[in-house]
Amino acid sequence: QVQLAESGGDSAQAGGSLRLSCAASSGECISWFRQAPGKEREGVASIHRGGGSPYYADSVKGRFTISLDNAKRAVYLQMNTLQPEDTAMYFCAADFWGSEHCRIRSPRDFRYWGQGTQVTVSS
Repeated sequence: QVQLAESGGDSAQAGGSLRLSCAASSGECISWFRQAPGKEREGVASIHRGGGSPYYADSVKGRFTISLDNAKRAVYLQMNTLQPEDTAMYFCAADFWGSEHCRIRSPRDFRYWGQGTQVTVSS
């Protein structure tokens, strides 16, 4: 059983920064998703524990950075230059794929999810 727990969600001003954390007990491909009210859940960033390049949604490239600390079994999402449209519930998800498949994927592809952490960005 894979256990995932997000933390770090908060309110921020536009232009500000937040860092989200995901404690992931296992899983090879770890991704961050977000879901705004009335919208579909969308992939934000993905990273593989075995290495390889991370992947980002176009909407966050250059602003968000995903990283991992295997010793702590943690995955982080550093969010800079936040915009009101980044307001959403953020989730981490995990599954067991090779690095070649660990990209921005549909949320339906992931079996394991955390409960989410809320990010609210005001203008």
